[in-house]
Amino acid sequence: QVQLVESGGGLVQAGGSLRLSCAASVRTSSTYSVAWFRQAVGKERAFVAAVNWSGSNLNYADSVKGRFTISRSNARNTVYLQMTSLTPEDTAVYYCAAGGWGRDDKNYNYWGQGTQVTVSS
Repeated sequence: QVQLVESGGGLVQAGGSLRLSCAASVRTSSTYSVAWFRQAVGKERAFVAAVNWSGSNLNYADSVKGRFTISRSNARNTVYLQMTSLTPEDTAVYYCAAGGWGRDDKNYNYWGQGTQVTVSS
């Protein structure tokens, strides 16, 4: 069983930056790829970014490409999402997920509780 805990969300002005963290309860270097998803009010959960277990394979949604960067520290059992040039459209609850791969949230077995990101205009 893998437990994931997100942190780093908050309120930021448009154009600002935030760094989200996803801390895992077990060594993430073993097998798990990790992804970030987000869900805005009234919308379905959407893929944001993913990183494989070694950090060599990165995948981004078109809407965040060039603005967000996913990375991981297996030594710290943590995956990060650096978000820059934020817009109000980035406002959502951000979730990290593990134990799967790809852009479909149904592929992932483990989920965190989510962290709220609010971008004001």
